[in-house]
Amino acid sequence: MKRIKIKHLTEYVFSSPVTLQQHRLLIRPREGHDLRIESSILNISPAYQIRWSRDVFDNSLATVNFSQASDKLTIASEVVIQHYEEAPLDFWMESYAVNYPFSYAEAEWADLAAFQRPVFVQDEPQVNQWLQQLGLLNGQRNTFELLTTLNQAIYTQFRYQAREAAGVQTPATTLQYGSGSCRDYATLFIEACRKMGLASRFVSGYLHAPATEAGNATTHAWAEVYLPGTGWKGFDPTSGLVTGTHHIAVAVSRNPEAVPPVAGSFIGPNVKPILRVDVQVNLLTA
Repeated sequence: MKRIKIKHLTEYVFSSPVTLQQHRLLIRPREGHDLRIESSILNISPAYQIRWSRDVFDNSLATVNFSQASDKLTIASEVVIQHYEEAPLDFWMESYAVNYPFSYAEAEWADLAAFQRPVFVQDEPQVNQWLQQLGLLNGQRNTFELLTTLNQAIYTQFRYQAREAAGVQTPATTLQYGSGSCRDYATLFIEACRKMGLASRFVSGYLHAPATEAGNATTHAWAEVYLPGTGWKGFDPTSGLVTGTHHIAVAVSRNPEAVPPVAGSFIGPNVKPILRVDVQVNLLTA
């Protein structure tokens, strides 16, 4: 079992006081049999009211309403989690799904249908052409091998480029320029899986790695594919790896653009605020 502390600071500084509209926060890790929250502290300024709920994907959603104007918005979260060891490659699949192509069980069709429909419908021809170039649409092959090949293809063929702009690149844009951020890689992976009939979803969260211990952490994004027998299995095309205890999921969604950590607006002077985001992910001693 790993104990990990996650500190996530988001701060907006405005040139003069503004009226802050409702904000939505997705910054609390998803608990489950492999992850438990030991402690959690959330400090927000200016004065506010907060309501916690679960969204349609069972993400822990905080809705914040502010009661006064301010020239600064600060959202500081500190969470300590217990992440239990698991062997990422040690999982079991239903016999009918071991080899691709396969069809999901009829009982799961209705629940998985939304995760098989592309978000970027206009990019399907480009995605299809790329999959053909990779040889992933030809004949039968081991399902896990197929997904590993796709994961590795994005990792090796594209150039990682951090982007400050909100949202994600379309798959066609990533294919055209051969570069993107982690959320762009995950989006391409998901849309490729859906083109092959595999249910997939977008995951936002944090990554614990040597760089994060040095204070270079940031939010991270990857993909999950539904594999009968094992459930949602994570693939990180930014690293080319299957996800494990170093990946800490916060929110999942069918649409890659639907789960930013902090989302909201303000009313005030037409001036772009100064944004500061600081994320630290550190391993704690037991």
